[in-house]
Amino acid sequence: MNNQNLIIYDHKILYDIFYELKNYLSFEVIFMSKEEIAKSLLSNEKNYIILTTKDIPSVSNFILLENLPSNFFKLIERINIMFLKQKYNDQSNIKVKNYEINLNSREISSNDIKLKLTEKEINIILYLMKNKGEVSVKNLQSQVWGYQKDLETHTVETHIHRLRKKILNNFKDNNFIKSKKNGYQID
Repeated sequence: MNNQNLIIYDHKILYDIFYELKNYLSFEVIFMSKEEIAKSLLSNEKNYIILTTKDIPSVSNFILLENLPSNFFKLIERINIMFLKQKYNDQSNIKVKNYEINLNSREISSNDIKLKLTEKEINIILYLMKNKGEVSVKNLQSQVWGYQKDLETHTVETHIHRLRKKILNNFKDNNFIKSKKNGYQID
């Protein structure tokens, strides 16, 4: 579940301390040398924070430890706050076709037009977007609603119909969610 990484940059003793406490932390701890970090930062992975005692130019998500020793619990709190801010920012702008979805405000927008969505509507869109191909009604029932696969209901169809209507009325887009032979798709 957790894909947040604390990268300890070129400070083996600090890494060893964090590694000893890894079972109590809400993030993974990784050690990187100067050579490794240069290669790693090129991968554009977003869910990391670098803990360092040296300034790293052109990197914004790092904590510079200038005064060691430091209060360890305050440092953990600071790291967790940075991860929360990072998650909040990551959820602020998700691109889906010609739209931006903001999970924090539950809005979809395009060309300065905003539309409020329900949590279920957001979940439908995200699930369809994540599964690049056609998604069956049974799959949506199971993954978005948590229903049993053999349950007979028209909940999915009703929600998709309402969501399409909202998108059409606000954005004049009749092709946002497409009906396919065996389900629905956003491409």
